[in-house]
Amino acid sequence: MFQFNSHFKNILLIILLAFSVTTYSQKKKVEKKKVPVPKWKIHGRFTFLFNQSAFSNWAAGGQNTVAGNFNVNYDFNYKKNNWNWDSRLITGYGLSYFTDKGYRKTNDRFEFNSLVGLKSSNYWFFSFFTNLRTQYTRGFDYSKTPERSVSDFLSPAYLSFGPGMLWKKSDDLNINVAPATTRLTFVNDMFSGKFGVEEGENTALSLGFNLAAYYKTGLMTNVEMENILTIYSDYLDNPQNIDVEYQANIRFKVNKSLKMHITFHTIFDDNASGKVQYRELFGLGVNYSFHEKVTY
Repeated sequence: MFQFNSHFKNILLIILLAFSVTTYSQKKKVEKKKVPVPKWKIHGRFTFLFNQSAFSNWAAGGQNTVAGNFNVNYDFNYKKNNWNWDSRLITGYGLSYFTDKGYRKTNDRFEFNSLVGLKSSNYWFFSFFTNLRTQYTRGFDYSKTPERSVSDFLSPAYLSFGPGMLWKKSDDLNINVAPATTRLTFVNDMFSGKFGVEEGENTALSLGFNLAAYYKTGLMTNVEMENILTIYSDYLDNPQNIDVEYQANIRFKVNKSLKMHITFHTIFDDNASGKVQYRELFGLGVNYSFHEKVTY
């Protein structure tokens, strides 16, 4: 009978180990390839927040109020080969009713973002972005007597677009830098001379630097935080005056349909206001996904 010497045994053992590792690696590669990458991911979410307070013979005083606020977020994510296209619609409207003051607007927003990227290496993409921001109805400054109109439908409206570079780790973490961003500001005749538009004009053109960042993370079980940051500097008009907009949304999931929602929203824009604008919203909301689809 043929006898294996120790040297031959060692060689055979090495060959078997190498074959096992190679087979395992190939198996892992095959398994990785089997994981499908979604071509389309679509998610539409509707949230309604309701607040109410009532007083009757309350010694400390108080004012009866009813407030409602709705928000719609619609996300479209497309991936194919080296192409990446993310679009997001963010819109909301809110009203409060005070017994002695009537209705007051608490939220009014329409924003559409579109970002197309062609992969260059790793997480980097050549990109082109488009952003449109405005509001639906007329807004007032109630601190003045009589109240003063400060905005209207499409007045102001901001349209920004330009090429840049996108760093995208995932759909929940990305930063886009666009150093040659064109921004158009639109106003109606009533607001001509405001929001950076010359007196007698209805539009203003600017060229500047734009940075947009998005980050969503889980803080703990059933609690997530969404961060949206935009920075803009106009090369043609006081580039040292940087416009900053930051919004943080914290969502506490109660169950599939109910969520506690907190929003912190701040804006600094010299052309709109010399002061820091700040908005805070808190409430229990009904959450409903009206369109959720994944296509491979």
